[in-house]
Amino acid sequence: MNILLAEDDERLGKLMTHLLKKEFHHVDWVKNGKEALSYSSLSVYDVIILDWMIPGEDGLTVCKKLRSKGIKSGILMVTAKDAKKDIILGLDSGADDYIVKPFEIDEMLARIRAISRRKEKSFEESIAINDFTLNLHTHELTHKGVAIDLTKKEYQFLEILFRNCNQIVTREVLFERIWGFDTDVSDNALDALVKLVRKKIDHPGSPSLVQNVRGIGYKVRSSDVS
Repeated sequence: MNILLAEDDERLGKLMTHLLKKEFHHVDWVKNGKEALSYSSLSVYDVIILDWMIPGEDGLTVCKKLRSKGIKSGILMVTAKDAKKDIILGLDSGADDYIVKPFEIDEMLARIRAISRRKEKSFEESIAINDFTLNLHTHELTHKGVAIDLTKKEYQFLEILFRNCNQIVTREVLFERIWGFDTDVSDNALDALVKLVRKKIDHPGSPSLVQNVRGIGYKVRSSDVS
């Protein structure tokens, strides 16, 4: 399962991320409302776990914005608020379920499974561009049916570009999405990643699928667009 965790508590966030990954889920962990909205616009998540009191735009506001954008991911609201009116408010904002701190990890996992089962899988399973197909659930890239092995960061890079086909994705967005806000990586890290991706997917004599927009970022362009 692909999960987005929005939790600003460092200790709890690390613990939840570790335990979810132990259950073989892919987890992106963010620490404020702005990051949650940014990540959810660039990836498809089966479940989004939202802490009500995250900084910036709180979980309630983020939840409403996600639903207004048509995002159909399951949403689990996490909070210390346990009054009936708060629970109703959270559910009315678009959340699918609600869990009150402190909670047992087994209960959280059960609620995530329940949300995943009952949500309609109406979002994309894969994205096809030219002769490439990127499976959003198995994280597999194929070219004319032949699988291309990708590392986690290579997949993340291509997923962002595939989702924004024919649009420029800035270097800033790519750094934030792949390495995170607080990671100290050199500016050359992105260029090195692009070089590795091109080595795997490009063919001699053919233009690269990944196009460099000098000084701005990268994009992929579908041959179906004139």
